Amino acid sequence: MALIVQKYGGTSVGSVERIKNVARRVAQAKANGDDVVVVVSAMSGETNRLVALAHEIQEKPNPREMDVVLSTGEQVTIGLLAMALHSIGVDAKSYTGWQVAVKTDCAHTKARIDAIDEIRIRSDLNAGKVVIIAGFQGVNANNDITTLGRGGSDTSAVALAAALKADECQIYTDVDGVYTTDPRVVPEARRLETISFEEMLELASLGSKVLQIRSVEFAGKYKVRLRVLSSLENSGKGTLITFEEDQDMMEHAAVSGIAFDKNQARINVRGVPDTPGMASQILGAVADANIEVDMIIQNVGSAGTTDFSFTVPRSDYQNTLDILHEVQKTIGAREVCGDDTVCKVSIVGMGMRSHVGIASTMFRTLAKENINIQMISTSEIKVSVLIDEKYLELATRVLHQVFELDKEPSQRS
Repeated sequence: MALIVQKYGGTSVGSVERIKNVARRVAQAKANGDDVVVVVSAMSGETNRLVALAHEIQEKPNPREMDVVLSTGEQVTIGLLAMALHSIGVDAKSYTGWQVAVKTDCAHTKARIDAIDEIRIRSDLNAGKVVIIAGFQGVNANNDITTLGRGGSDTSAVALAAALKADECQIYTDVDGVYTTDPRVVPEARRLETISFEEMLELASLGSKVLQIRSVEFAGKYKVRLRVLSSLENSGKGTLITFEEDQDMMEHAAVSGIAFDKNQARINVRGVPDTPGMASQILGAVADANIEVDMIIQNVGSAGTTDFSFTVPRSDYQNTLDILHEVQKTIGAREVCGDDTVCKVSIVGMGMRSHVGIASTMFRTLAKENINIQMISTSEIKVSVLIDEKYLELATRVLHQVFELDKEPSQRS
């Protein structure tokens, strides 16, 4: 007998029929002899509807009350799923995040999980029940409802799996696993049988939408085995996200996948005096506005000046320019400008540590297609380039082809 945590996203529970389908899957796992804890999101589109309602009432909704509103989406789903299980003869009990309780810090709308009290869950499991828990939510030290931010149900599931020491955390979504890249862009993309946490973390941070990045971080930290599966079709074993030390399970390849991110904008601060502290003044002002900075390049120019470039989320583009136009007056920079028609394309693979020439192959391939690289960022297992957005699909296709990602690692030349 195994203890399994299953998580179903909004698409998987997007209608009554799909909730019934989830109930049948849960019932099958229970019939196999497993103990099952289920974490669910709100029905597809429900969170957006609740956000829109809140903004109709108040331009900038109070964060505490926003969490009260947003948490209702998952509460509906847990109740409906419990009813669906009851209707097919499976004993089940539903809980909101505060009833469990999933204890969080006090950061409303973006709370982080501190601890989970699993006593009620274990009691119900011991009594033979399926336990259903609302994802995305918890309770803080003031007994206020909190939410974990968009995609937080993945994090809820992984945290519960860690607290319960579950054998596996299964993330059910509308795709049947992790692919070498987005199949909508490259039809030849191949589903991976396994991928390391380190690779998955890079892919998630670089634009892959299969898993929420915080959930991957949490799983890696607490050694929770993750599996990504489809809730919409019976598609086999999905993709197992495992540990680097499980070498017998790993696919040995220089490049495992390609991620891309359209939500990028480049900022240029030119003619900055080449003196200590300038980078801190520039990036500090951006950080103070809670804007995330990604790729960074500094080039020493002439006449004692330097040029500074970095990327920010496209949604923060204009705000960043406004902030830096004010900073420009203080530091004496010649120009502040940017471009919000760029994208980031990245190759990821554990094999980069032991294979040489991966970056040069990437650059040469893009050059053959006359795709200009504007910025480069690297780590041990990834290379990212910033290019014009119009070349995103072409770049992804040619890189997928040159690294032979449509083939199993053992079949590549």
